[in-house]
Amino acid sequence: MLPVLLDFGFLKIYTLGVFLVLAFFWGSFFLWKNIALTSFKEDEVFDGVFFSLFGGLFIGRFTYIAFHYTDFGFDILKFILINGYPGMHYIGFVLGFLLFGYIFTVGKKISFFKCVDYIIPPLFLALAIGKIGSFFSGSEIGSQTHFMLAMAYTNLDGMRHLTAFYESLFFFLASFITYKYIFSIRKGFLHEGFNLIFFLWYFGLVQFVFDPLKTFRTMTQYTSVEMIMSGGLLLTGSIYFLYYFRKSIRSVFNFLLKKKKD
Repeated sequence: MLPVLLDFGFLKIYTLGVFLVLAFFWGSFFLWKNIALTSFKEDEVFDGVFFSLFGGLFIGRFTYIAFHYTDFGFDILKFILINGYPGMHYIGFVLGFLLFGYIFTVGKKISFFKCVDYIIPPLFLALAIGKIGSFFSGSEIGSQTHFMLAMAYTNLDGMRHLTAFYESLFFFLASFITYKYIFSIRKGFLHEGFNLIFFLWYFGLVQFVFDPLKTFRTMTQYTSVEMIMSGGLLLTGSIYFLYYFRKSIRSVFNFLLKKKKD
């Protein structure tokens, strides 16, 4: 793959860094378009986004170091110098972003569940672009496979899954779906905050499904930490959806039973 996009000798431009910048700008533009549909103040929303990004980076970094404590120890400099000691926990970053966003809205007395519906589609878009960057830079490597869609990595044996690329496709799809949900929420067909619940469920689902297809994982005795965390999000979201759509599910079951009897 291509970890360094451009090398000027005295300056290196990293592929993942370029895609992260693109993710930020495209996500911000999408958010700006969404906020134009509301009565929220743009400056307050973007202040909240920057605050949330800081929180996400802090929690993501802290989570990564906690799971790799033997490599870092209790060294503040290693925590701060991310360029010299790289590492960011993906799920930790996302959860930190949402947590700090909630803290910001509470402080500003803004309805978090109303505002977050408009933030989720740009967040999915940013995650999708970031995953493409992970794929092209080779920072996320798939497990070995004989599947027809596979590629070889330098210094690694065998053909490997395009895991990060698969994840990016699912996140692009989710960005489109949640954008459509906004209009259903505005019309009252779905309640405020539905996009957040969908995000936690869908994000957990994607991570849970594709985590076994990754090579470098943070393992416990039986499975990876990411599988446990994403499984918790997936289970929580699934239980909520079963409760929320219980009337619709009951109606479908009653219809099928009636049809079977007839």
